[in-house]
Amino acid sequence: MIKDERWPVARLIPITSATGVEAKERNAASALLAVLSAVEEFGRSLLKPLGAPAGKIEAYVEVPFKTDSRSLRVDGLIGVTRGSRTWWALVECKIGDQALNAEQMDAYLDLARVVGIDAVLSISNEYQTRSSEYPVAIDRKKLRKVSLYHWSWVRVLTEAEVQKQFRGVKDRDQAYILGELIRYLSDPRSGVVLFDDMGPSWTAVRDGARVHTLRKSDPAVAAVASRWDELIRYLGLDLTKELGRDVRQVLGREESAPGLRHQLLRESLARAGRLYGTLQIPDAAGPLAITADLAARQIELSTEIDAPKEGQSRGRISWLLRQLQQSPADVTVEARLSRTSATLSAQLGVLREDPTRLQPDRSREIRSFRLAWVRDMGGNRAAGRGAFITSVVDASKDFYREVLQNLTTWKPRAPRLREATVIAPTPEAVVPEQIEEGLERARVEHAEPLQNP
Repeated sequence: MIKDERWPVARLIPITSATGVEAKERNAASALLAVLSAVEEFGRSLLKPLGAPAGKIEAYVEVPFKTDSRSLRVDGLIGVTRGSRTWWALVECKIGDQALNAEQMDAYLDLARVVGIDAVLSISNEYQTRSSEYPVAIDRKKLRKVSLYHWSWVRVLTEAEVQKQFRGVKDRDQAYILGELIRYLSDPRSGVVLFDDMGPSWTAVRDGARVHTLRKSDPAVAAVASRWDELIRYLGLDLTKELGRDVRQVLGREESAPGLRHQLLRESLARAGRLYGTLQIPDAAGPLAITADLAARQIELSTEIDAPKEGQSRGRISWLLRQLQQSPADVTVEARLSRTSATLSAQLGVLREDPTRLQPDRSREIRSFRLAWVRDMGGNRAAGRGAFITSVVDASKDFYREVLQNLTTWKPRAPRLREATVIAPTPEAVVPEQIEEGLERARVEHAEPLQNP
């Protein structure tokens, strides 16, 4: 593709005659693309996963294109040059509750193929639950020569904060610029809102779960199941921002095929009124599992860790309790036993007084521990006080802070070398030598001094 010198360069402080949502979209796109090109570390961290090479980044906004069939004006264009080759990405931005349009994205993919653009990138407040999925339906045939990617604004903001707080920016002025982008995108007036609404179907599904009237084929059930997976993804990004480590959603084997995760969520919601998800936090002793029971109006946070492979059950219980000395007393500890599906459980406060409540008979041994904490669920649709989203996020962070981050996995002790054997001398060998030495000292001490002639 040939670059046109007339393309408007992305500006950190853009000037536009547009108003309303359109102006906010242009401003957000321009500010983000300007910082991508100005702050090397930030631009590299975001663009490398898209296939961009390490090179000079340039960015443009409101770029016009004209092909034989139509004319298009795209929100942004990113170019990364290394040597004689430039990698290009077309950018489409949506803010607030504006959704991506499948027809528009198909047109952008066609444009990219015709003019030689390598990738199409969309940015909105929508989320994809897996890296292979996209927020809207796309003709997969159009992806043979062009790559398609999506960022949520929360993902962009998370990456900016992680870069500034944990990875660092070498240049002081560039660090200031990145901080200003974070400040701008975080302000609600920018239109780049966080995950703050469970959608219009939430109230009906919440109430239906309590009276058991939900059906997995209901569109409302499907909508809430999708929104829940977006909430799990948002929670992972929020924890990434807090911890500076990449927190990811974990899918079970039965959920790995495309579409199965959503199907199982709908079935669980319709049958038991429950939504579930799991996050993996790097170096944590166990996964963070979140279950929302809409029928009981409760949220359960849990994790499971392996018990030590050495020692008796009493020692394994003591090993766990030492790590939970500051954890809340109402955390439930469940011991899972070998060669049986039966378990033993008690609250942490009770176990501190009587650890034997968790001790099995001698024919069994503890193979793992499950720790669970139940909190009240907010019922409101939108974020804020009494909101479902707020209750899930706060409860998850509290469980990680009070329980999970204090746990360490068991490691066997290092093997020890055998002690060297010291052979003590026998009395027969020692006593004669001691006697001879003593007699010699006596002769010297009692010898008469020489007389002078």
